[in-house]
Amino acid sequence: MDKQLSETQAVEALGALAQVQRLRAFRALVMAGTEGLTPSALAMQLDIAPSGLSFHLKALNHAGLVSVESSGRNLIYRAAFTRMNELLTYLTQDCCQGQSCAVVPETAKACC
Repeated sequence: MDKQLSETQAVEALGALAQVQRLRAFRALVMAGTEGLTPSALAMQLDIAPSGLSFHLKALNHAGLVSVESSGRNLIYRAAFTRMNELLTYLTQDCCQGQSCAVVPETAKACC
């Protein structure tokens, strides 16, 4: 069961995503799944300078939205699906006046 995010953690995560390049990087890492991406592959995919990407990845990591792992000489960044789901739960926990509702249509493909 996912832990509950505090209001402060939710604001930090949303703040990290409230920038175009960081949102694009996070979405690319979500699409990459558990394999993740190296910074160079991510920079090439997003057409962003590696130095700028490093700044954005640091902000996402600080907010807990991505994880980073050393793999030989490379760093591998992955979306932190647990934190993403905690944030989604926080945002939707009181929707529909307490009634069951589908935020994502049941026919949609779930990845996490």
